[in-house]
Amino acid sequence: MVQIFNKSTSKTLIEKLETKTATIGVVGLGYVGLPLAVEKAKAGFNVIGFDVQPEKVKMVNNGENYIGDVISKDLKELVKSGKLRATSDYCFIKDVDAIAICVPTPLDIYKQPNMKYVESSTKAIAKNITEGTLVVLESTTYPGTTEELIKPILEEKGFVIGENIFLAYSPERVDPGNKNFNTKNTPKVVGGVTANCTKVAATMYRSVLEGDIHEVSSPAIAEMEKLLENTFRNINIGLANEMAILCNKMGIDVWEVIDAASTKPYGFMPFYPGPGLGGHCIPIDPWYLTWKAREYNYHTKLIETAGEINDSMPDFVVQRCMEILNEQGKSLKESKILILGVAYKKDIDDYRESPVLPILDKLTKFGAKWAVVDPFISKFKLNDEFVETVEATDEKLKTSDLVLIATNHSNFNYERIIGNSKAVLDTRNVLNGKSKTRSHCYKL
Repeated sequence: MVQIFNKSTSKTLIEKLETKTATIGVVGLGYVGLPLAVEKAKAGFNVIGFDVQPEKVKMVNNGENYIGDVISKDLKELVKSGKLRATSDYCFIKDVDAIAICVPTPLDIYKQPNMKYVESSTKAIAKNITEGTLVVLESTTYPGTTEELIKPILEEKGFVIGENIFLAYSPERVDPGNKNFNTKNTPKVVGGVTANCTKVAATMYRSVLEGDIHEVSSPAIAEMEKLLENTFRNINIGLANEMAILCNKMGIDVWEVIDAASTKPYGFMPFYPGPGLGGHCIPIDPWYLTWKAREYNYHTKLIETAGEINDSMPDFVVQRCMEILNEQGKSLKESKILILGVAYKKDIDDYRESPVLPILDKLTKFGAKWAVVDPFISKFKLNDEFVETVEATDEKLKTSDLVLIATNHSNFNYERIIGNSKAVLDTRNVLNGKSKTRSHCYKL
């Protein structure tokens, strides 16, 4: 039976959200959850963060930041003021008026969604939740998750969605390292199970964020639009990568081709090739859609082809390494390769799904001796073992047979890199005009 705690109607909850007297919970204090918790606390709400990892809980409660998009000073001040605290005890769910679920949604080895974190979090919430509470899923997932997975778990406890409890989906939009858009000012899409649910969820986000809150008619619309966002990028990057492979075979500079195409003021948007896709969105999200499509006996050919092209880029990078070393009369085996960057994009410390990891695996397989430089990452995990990064000293550059620019960090001294290297493979076009007269500098 449902316990009654006098939170009752949506009107009551909306008033609490508008006056910021509500307490908000955030489940999962990672790259999405911690920035969201901080913004909600900065907006004036009392916030409780929930995480199953004791080390994260301890760090938050000590005011210690571990996410690049969070300002350390803000976190420390919010914790000190009592506006933000963290716990691993889900019994405190009974004290919150609204909950955002921001847990991981990885793929398994067969590229199928692994929903165990969403399911276990929802069950823990359902066990402790009280009437009049809003639950919003933010984790990226396949269309139908909110209504097919979360809704039944809550209804098992006797709740009536849209009447005495409110359920919605609002996809996270996090771009680590983006200097212009962050959690605070990025527009937000919200879709509730009922119109009442949408209204309550939209009220919460309008009380916290500066970006436009765009309401849609259902959670499935919001779930699908998130996948469209990242599938759009996945497919266009796949096209850019395929163009890079073809241009290399034809002796054409793909970067100059893209620059030329970008002069068209309509009907074209530039996407760029690289060593492969990284992060938890673009290389992952489209596979949720391909998996769900099978339920409707539909094969997503374009999406899967783009995925195959992007997944093949580490192989192409290693092939280019072989070709460049061959020009020097060397084989990849026993050659010294210095890789600049393991983060999946510039100026961040995140190496989730980084294409550098499969590149390192392949270099190892071919007997190359490699080392990694990354000023943002002191060590990283490769095949369950930690690898420490090194410094790009002049001596290290000079004694390497090939320097591979895998991540275009801003604080790399590229002039020094060019001047001290025997050969450089630039997979990000960061050298640009710097390398035009340097015969030992190569593009992807």
